[in-house]
Amino acid sequence: MFASKKSLALAVGLSVLLLSGCVTVPDSIRGTTETPQMNLVAVQGAPQIYVGQEARFGGRVVSVANDKDRTRLEIAAVPLDSSAAPVLGEPSIGRIVAYYNGFLDPVDFRNQLVTVVGPITGAENGTIGNAPYRFVTLNVNGYKRWREVKEVVMPPQPMGPWGWGYGGPYDPRWGRGFGPAWGGGYDTGPARVETVVTE
Repeated sequence: MFASKKSLALAVGLSVLLLSGCVTVPDSIRGTTETPQMNLVAVQGAPQIYVGQEARFGGRVVSVANDKDRTRLEIAAVPLDSSAAPVLGEPSIGRIVAYYNGFLDPVDFRNQLVTVVGPITGAENGTIGNAPYRFVTLNVNGYKRWREVKEVVMPPQPMGPWGWGYGGPYDPRWGRGFGPAWGGGYDTGPARVETVVTE
């Protein structure tokens, strides 16, 4: 009985460990607080209340400007997923200006997806086109540049409850798409290409 309880505890522990490792925020944007501010709409409403609070925002870099000692990133922010990556296809929830102490090459950042973390410093007035806009500002303590890659997604293949069995899905005894497996003979459709965000 003791061995089975020990085995069960080990199995549960391993399951928790595996599940907790499935989605993690990269170290460079983890920040120093357990739950950094990520509600940009709330911060835009009263940025002075949030000054000094650590925040994590991400989105597409709209412009990059280099000064002598720092770089200014204007980011069209979008919601972040559980790993703090910007969610593709979501509309912008607002713009932020992130100041990085040091040089970031505009070629490497313009029109790229990034996530930044650091203390909110307030807001500054600017424009988007000819329209006046008030940008939430923060100092960057960490950032992560994300890659957009294309993946081929295959449609589901017909398979019965016991798998394909002898000969695989194209067993010459049955002909393509037919066989003892459930669902044989239906059109699975073409593969599709999706753009995904990755490290």
